[in-house]
Amino acid sequence: MTQPVTLGGRPTMPPPGVPTEELLIARFRGHARRLFWSALVLIAVFGATAYLFDNLPDPFENWMLLTAAGAALLFLAVIPYAIWYSRTTTVTTRRVIVNHGLGARNRREMSHARGYTIGVRRGIVQRMWGVGTITLSNGVDAPLRLANVPNATLVHETLADQIEVSQILAHRDAQSGQDSSRGF
Repeated sequence: MTQPVTLGGRPTMPPPGVPTEELLIARFRGHARRLFWSALVLIAVFGATAYLFDNLPDPFENWMLLTAAGAALLFLAVIPYAIWYSRTTTVTTRRVIVNHGLGARNRREMSHARGYTIGVRRGIVQRMWGVGTITLSNGVDAPLRLANVPNATLVHETLADQIEVSQILAHRDAQSGQDSSRGF
């Protein structure tokens, strides 16, 4: 879902005093390059298990091999994938939402209307993969760190535009004497 845009590329703005609808701009996870070693372990464990099944030395049995292979897959492939899959970042027209956690879910939000600084750090390896680490800081709360964001420059530009639009709407509504949240 995106907002209709004008010819200049900026989203259209609602009339003063009308509450703005919260629309989804982007939802993403960190870059999947951190799963490289898990994929390598997955291939190696399946290959070694297939080769060693019924070819084990005398004191070992096949159930021991299968148990060791299952434990290795669980701890070195399944759990890292589940951790990666559980971390999502959502950018809407009002805020940035970061969710993470397997059992208990943790959620942090940062509102565009309050404003924040955006810091982008891209190391050599991150530049090769087209990713970066974005840090959002509003000066009051702890900085919100988004690690290994795919297309970091595009996300940076989008966040900067959303801050600008949100602050324009907040200033316009404050000047007109209207409260934009009054409709709820």
